[in-house]
Amino acid sequence: MLLAAQTIASGELVAFPTETVYGLGADACNDAAIAKIFAAKGRPSDHPLIVHVASPSGVAHFAQSVPAFAHKLIATFWPGPLTVILPRRPSVARAAAGGQNSIGLRCPSHPMALSLLRECQKLGVIGVAAPSANRFGRVSPTSAAHVTDEFGESLLVLDGGDCDVGIESAIIDCTRGVPVLLRHGMLTFKQLEAACGEPLLLPEALSSEAPRASGTLASHYAPRAKVHLISVDEAQKLVLTTGQVLYRLPVQAAQAAHELFAKLRELDGAGVADIFVTRPPADSAWDGVRDRLARAAA
Repeated sequence: MLLAAQTIASGELVAFPTETVYGLGADACNDAAIAKIFAAKGRPSDHPLIVHVASPSGVAHFAQSVPAFAHKLIATFWPGPLTVILPRRPSVARAAAGGQNSIGLRCPSHPMALSLLRECQKLGVIGVAAPSANRFGRVSPTSAAHVTDEFGESLLVLDGGDCDVGIESAIIDCTRGVPVLLRHGMLTFKQLEAACGEPLLLPEALSSEAPRASGTLASHYAPRAKVHLISVDEAQKLVLTTGQVLYRLPVQAAQAAHELFAKLRELDGAGVADIFVTRPPADSAWDGVRDRLARAAA
């Protein structure tokens, strides 16, 4: 763990597990190191990264103000799969924020991620910017092997096993005076709203433009194969030909999220051309899975 922290402190990249997906990490306040993330992923430099901190105390280093509802969200869900977007202190992490005046912050719950962040903190690295450890727009990695498949053996990868959650964190914009859900995760709308203590809005409910945020492009999380979403009835009538496969989602949302990206990567590895996936139920517990599938199929 010390070697990984020293690698990040020296301006290099390290991949590490979180409870959601594996991240490709660099010192959030080292612009040259951040440029290496964008180059490795092929990611546009104006597409902001999420900064991971070891505890809520790290927020003050990056954010110049924190509304009361954001404090409640942090107290309820950190460490855990929630990112809050806050007004950024002008002097820090401009490159990691994609040049925006806001910054996305998260405290992960994976013990290996927390251990790495604490070691980094001892070396003066207060936050580690870490998008998913894959090429931009592709399927996120949920195992160390997935990361090595993407970037090769030269990248230092901390192996923490398979990610428990399996899809990225929910993102709430806390910069506009009211909480706005920008990206679904495994935390449900009702859970997030209850923690806020006030109504949770969606971007279309406000006229002001939302800040750019990770994983919110229409097409994202996409395998090389074409993804088709079909109903259960359509699945029963489906006649598959060579290079096509039907993937029936597990009956539980948490299990579906846990295996979704790994399954898409597995089918890509098998050379499948078309993946037919049964549509998730309408229940809000499936919002995160539904969001990822819609973007994968876009």
